[in-house]
Amino acid sequence: MREVAIVAFGQSDHVRDSAETSEVEMLMPVLHDVLGQTGLAARDIDFTCSGSSDYLAGRAFSFTMALDGVGAWPPISESHVEMDGAWALYEAWVKILTGEAETALVYAYGKSSPGDLREVLTRQLDPYYVAPLWPDSVALAALQAQALIDAGLTDARALAGIAARSRAAAGSNPHAQLRGEVPAGEVLVAPLRTGDCPPIGDGAAAVVLAAGDTARRLADRPAWIRGIDHRIEAHSLGVRDLTDSPSTRLAAERAGAFELPHGLKGVGGAPMVDTAELHAPFTSQEVVLRRALKLDAPDSTVCINPSGGALAANPVMAAGLIRLGEAAARIHRGASDRALAHATSGPCLQQNLVAVLEGER
Repeated sequence: MREVAIVAFGQSDHVRDSAETSEVEMLMPVLHDVLGQTGLAARDIDFTCSGSSDYLAGRAFSFTMALDGVGAWPPISESHVEMDGAWALYEAWVKILTGEAETALVYAYGKSSPGDLREVLTRQLDPYYVAPLWPDSVALAALQAQALIDAGLTDARALAGIAARSRAAAGSNPHAQLRGEVPAGEVLVAPLRTGDCPPIGDGAAAVVLAAGDTARRLADRPAWIRGIDHRIEAHSLGVRDLTDSPSTRLAAERAGAFELPHGLKGVGGAPMVDTAELHAPFTSQEVVLRRALKLDAPDSTVCINPSGGALAANPVMAAGLIRLGEAAARIHRGASDRALAHATSGPCLQQNLVAVLEGER
C-alpha cells in the first residue's frame, strides 16, 4: 500500500460571526497558507476535495461558489462531501492510494452564524420518528450526558474539569475562539451548562496530502497516515447505548490504533499514542470517546486535545478535519511521534472516523 502523509495544515481564526466575510474570503488565506507551506501552486495539485453543508449556507450547491477560492480554471479534478472535511480527507487518501493522484488539497469550512445552528442540525435526524419532535443538538447531548451520570461514569464536577482543561489548553492556540479560563456558566439543558457545550462560530481549515517521496520532499517531517477508518451507529437513537461508542472503537481497531508498528499490543490494550485529538463538541462526549478508545487508564500519559478541541472552536463541517490537522501539526514540529485523531458527525457521536498518524524517527 502506498504511503500517504499530511504535509501541511492551516486554519482560519475562528470567530462567533463572520457576517462581513464570504466563504471564499474566509477560505482563500487558508488555502494560500497550506500551499505556501509546501511550495506548491494550485496547478500542482492532482486532486481537490472539500467538505461543507448546504444547510448551513441556506442554498443549494453552495460549495461550488467556494471553488472560486481554489481556482477551477483550467479544469481541475475535484470532489465534495456533504460532511465534515475529515471525510473529504478520507476520499482524497483513497484517491492517492489508487495511484490516481500524487498530491491532494483537502479543505472544509462552515459558517454557523447566519442561522439557528441547533435547529439546522435537526436535519440530521431520522425524518419520520425523531426530526418531527424537533429535539435540538444540545438537548440530545444532554440526554447522553444524563445517561452517563445515571450509569455512574461521570458527574458534573468531572465534566467541568474537562471543560476547564480544554479551554486552558486553548490558551496557546491563536486560532481558538475561546481561550483561557471560561466560567462553567448557567444550565443550558440539564445537566449541561454552557461551559460543557461548544461555541457557535465560523471557520475554515485545509490540509495537503502527498504520497511517498513526494511527501518527504514537501515536508521536513511528514505526518504519515498509518491507518484510517470510519464507522456509523444505528440511525435510531432509541436502539443505541448512548454511554458507549462501538463505531469509534471499531474504527480505531481497523485503523491500527491498538497495534504498535511492529505488531505488538499496547499495554493493557490501550492505543500506543502520545497525543489524541478527539472531536468531542460536548464534555460528556469526551467521556464516551475516552472509554471507547481505552484512554482512561489512571497511568495514561496521552495528551488529549492539546489544541483545546471542539470546546474551544467548533466550526461545523471543519472541526473534524482540524483534529487531524492539529495532530499532524504536532508531528510536523516534533511535539508528537504517534498521534490518534478522531472526527464525528451527527447526533450523539453517530458517525466516527479515526486515523493514526506517525512521524519518521
